[in-house]
Amino acid sequence: MRKMLPVISGRNPVFLLCLAGVCISNCSCIESGQRADFYVDQAQCKALTRSRLLVEMPEICPTPDGMALDSEGNIIVACPNYADQSQPAVLMKIDRNKQVRLYCRVPTHPETGVACPMGIAFGPDGDLYVCDNQGWVEANDKGRILRLRIRNGQVVKTTVVADGMAHPNGVQVHKGKVYVTQSMMPKVKTDQLTSAVYRFDVDDVNIKVNNTLDDANVLIAIKTLNMDCQYGLDGIVFDSKGNLYVGNFGDGTIHKITLDSQGKVTSNRILAKDTCMRTTDGICVDAADNIYVADFSENAVCRVTPAGDVQVLARSGDCDGSKGGLDQPGEPIVWGDKLVVTCFDMVTGPDKVNTGHDEPYTIAYIDMNEIK
Repeated sequence: MRKMLPVISGRNPVFLLCLAGVCISNCSCIESGQRADFYVDQAQCKALTRSRLLVEMPEICPTPDGMALDSEGNIIVACPNYADQSQPAVLMKIDRNKQVRLYCRVPTHPETGVACPMGIAFGPDGDLYVCDNQGWVEANDKGRILRLRIRNGQVVKTTVVADGMAHPNGVQVHKGKVYVTQSMMPKVKTDQLTSAVYRFDVDDVNIKVNNTLDDANVLIAIKTLNMDCQYGLDGIVFDSKGNLYVGNFGDGTIHKITLDSQGKVTSNRILAKDTCMRTTDGICVDAADNIYVADFSENAVCRVTPAGDVQVLARSGDCDGSKGGLDQPGEPIVWGDKLVVTCFDMVTGPDKVNTGHDEPYTIAYIDMNEIK
């Protein structure tokens, strides 16, 4: 198993000035990047096992993304459908028999006429919190955090928790709070991209976000130094001890953030960075506090131990996912003895293994018995 590289230590959140980054009194900032040539040829990164096909998704879900487990253990999948916006954004359900069916349609934005669900998370009352990332296709400040009450396949109540967001992406609900990553904040004028974690109360309604570090709901802000991939905080998860973890996508890092009993940031450090983990998209955690990372650019899934060790679990070349390959993995989730992974299969570029969007639309899995 690979040992993590040396990391930058956390900064005191009450400092008004950081060694690197811009800080205000209620948030801390840290730079975490690395040059693109830091990463090794992925042929040198031996994967522990391989992925397999879980299900093919219907045509109404061409870009599966975020996932959450409902109270019955079914997987709910967010389908923003960026690859085919003639399809309305939906949530799909996968049951224990691997049957796929429509869960509900996501309420559209009153101005744009579309919905763009990415990260999703259930609250303690069964309501589903949704990152409606309106700015993913075309930059705008119309992103929302929605709270949906869903009964028998119908949204019976929609609450807008927050709106005006530039790029809401990942979400977690923890101890009465809703934590959201905002992957891009164009209004914050810095040499490198700044992104942030926002925090709301579960019962907040119509919080107006201005997308600056002056927003009262900003918990912490972080820069992305990799100028070849200016995309910031993405995946988000809590471990069993209440520590917060976020992935800085472009820098391929996992940050560990500790909070005190009042919810204030007490430390922020890079837990993991590795030459075999290029990007950190969606993340999840298991009962032993291992973190699983969708390496979006490398068509790979990695595991990060609580000590920060990184291991590649599975990796695929450019593929269509029909044989169970990782066709641009977006987010993992632990489902019994399976690590289930959505295949976003849309983004291309010089650092991406994926070369284009194609059928079938798939969700893969890794047998967790093979990675113990």
